[in-house]
Amino acid sequence: MTFTLYPAIDLKDGACVRLLRGEMDAATVFNDSPADQARAFHQAGFSHLHVVDLNGAFAGQSANTEAVKAILAATPAPVQLGGGIRTRAQIDAWLEAGISRVILGTAALRDPDLVKTAARALPGRIIVGIDAKDGMVAVEGWAETSDMPASELAKAFEGCGVAAIIATDIGRDGLKTGVNVAFTSALANAVSIPLIASGGVRDVADITRLRAAPGTAVSGCILGRALYDGDIDPATAIAAAR
Repeated sequence: MTFTLYPAIDLKDGACVRLLRGEMDAATVFNDSPADQARAFHQAGFSHLHVVDLNGAFAGQSANTEAVKAILAATPAPVQLGGGIRTRAQIDAWLEAGISRVILGTAALRDPDLVKTAARALPGRIIVGIDAKDGMVAVEGWAETSDMPASELAKAFEGCGVAAIIATDIGRDGLKTGVNVAFTSALANAVSIPLIASGGVRDVADITRLRAAPGTAVSGCILGRALYDGDIDPATAIAAAR
């Protein structure tokens, strides 16, 4: 299976930021121009981008539309987008605007029929985002933790055409403490849907560990703060993913 790296561009108030454990008041601004950041990642050799509208995740509707459109105009790389996308009209609008794949997180828990219907109608274009605290699904921009185990939610989308599941361990997100391979592996082994790891990736060794985890079908990982801080060298990371 191809292993894909997804540099993350998280948008807050039009800027490119990184959060600690998903806390909006713990944001560090890394670039005032998301478009410039997208160009930089493409020039560094990354083939895909992962974009999250943080304000949108809390508001329940897109809030950084202009920034996302600027990213799309700045790079030919396929862009997957999440944050505040909770209706079929929103899904269709973003796909028509040039987004490659739409990520549905809160909607996956609150409106699973929407996700399944969209995935069947748009094969390969819908990703389910499962963000977990201590193994339980968190929603509404990670502000609320449900009583749904992450593995149970993942299994609900088997066989409907979902392109991938992004599994985030919120407790490690932005902390560079190392990816939670045990959580990621368990979720990957619970379903046949390709799984993308997220949260806590610290260095290139984490990429190697994800690829080597026995019995898993991890198809890629999202790179965040460690990439921005320079702890991950793009060329070395890309080589490790091949």
